Amino acid sequence: MTATARSAEASFRVLIVGGGTAGIAVAARLRRTKPDLSIGLIEPSATHFYQPLWTLVGAGVYPREVTARPEASVVPPGVEWIRDAAIELAPDEGVVRTAGGRRIGYDFLVLAPGIQLDWERIPGLKEALGRDGVCSNYSYDTVTSTWEALRSFRGGTALFTMPDTPIKCGGAPQKIMYLADDHFRRSGVRDRSRIVFASAIGSIFAVEKYARTLRGVVERKGIETLFRHNLVEIRPDRREAVLANLETGTRETIGYDLLHVTPPMSAPDFVKQSPLADAAGWIDVDRHTLQHRRYADVFALGDASNLPTARTGAGVRKQAPVLVENLLAVMRGEAPPRRYDGYTSCPLITGYGRVVLAEFDYEGRPVETFPFDQSKERLSMYLLKKYALPRLYWHGMLKGLA
Repeated sequence: MTATARSAEASFRVLIVGGGTAGIAVAARLRRTKPDLSIGLIEPSATHFYQPLWTLVGAGVYPREVTARPEASVVPPGVEWIRDAAIELAPDEGVVRTAGGRRIGYDFLVLAPGIQLDWERIPGLKEALGRDGVCSNYSYDTVTSTWEALRSFRGGTALFTMPDTPIKCGGAPQKIMYLADDHFRRSGVRDRSRIVFASAIGSIFAVEKYARTLRGVVERKGIETLFRHNLVEIRPDRREAVLANLETGTRETIGYDLLHVTPPMSAPDFVKQSPLADAAGWIDVDRHTLQHRRYADVFALGDASNLPTARTGAGVRKQAPVLVENLLAVMRGEAPPRRYDGYTSCPLITGYGRVVLAEFDYEGRPVETFPFDQSKERLSMYLLKKYALPRLYWHGMLKGLA
């Protein structure tokens, strides 16, 4: 422990920043593996969210309340919850400073602060969100606006966007679009509707095995795609969306009657401003060991890390045991023994009752769980997404058991 860490008002053998999926999963595994370990957890929110269900909330399948539980109910017994927000990382001092003015010291630091939603980067978005057809599944506060927009849609143009930044759950921007198409057909308005997917990336999905299926879904549903088009402005008074064509550098305007926005995202500001960030602002860790490249006493996982894989809860489920084993090894003075292969998963909902379960690694190779072709749309995978995965999350992953 450094002299500075000793002078902090509180200090822990392991300090975790972030009480979301990644932080709680690591805390639970550490407590199970080493019950006497001194662990602190910095997390400001009183509520813990199961975010993967927000797509189904936005499609009217679930009320949003089923995705929320008190944070106190998921913090493992024996872990000290510091209900405050981290605002500065000082790795040379072995200290994290908080919004409440506290200095929390550590011997080892685990960073799992999640991702920041940068709504303000799109002019017009914040004031438009939640009214006149503008909606988003990407926060608990806005997710109900999506179902309201879908229910009140009577035809016209429904525009769904994907930004030019890394985002959590990269498949979610198109999942709600497929569900919207189904809903419009059920409500009798699809024949007078235009559905457009404006995506800053160049294809429907990065892994070709699953992309083939999704291209077929897009064709079957009659959805227009505008790849390499990035939403840069909303003019809510005219119901217009301004898209930057990333190939030509020009701008195009599309009128909308419904607009589902996936906001740009980045690492939290206190991460970007810290010595722990890479040039793009993400926590700079080894992609296999999850140990920081310059500070051996720092580890990270989840959305704020620079791991070159999709940012999903399924990825965290595989990262957490690797991180915990490697952290404990380093604490003993040993080299990290475990390697994370980039595994991640995305249950791609293609309609009510249909899911393509994409699972793949750093190289984009399918790494599938079930003994059948997961690139096919299946009811069984929809039921897995709707019922089994939430139970696995609350009762397995957050308990350090899965």
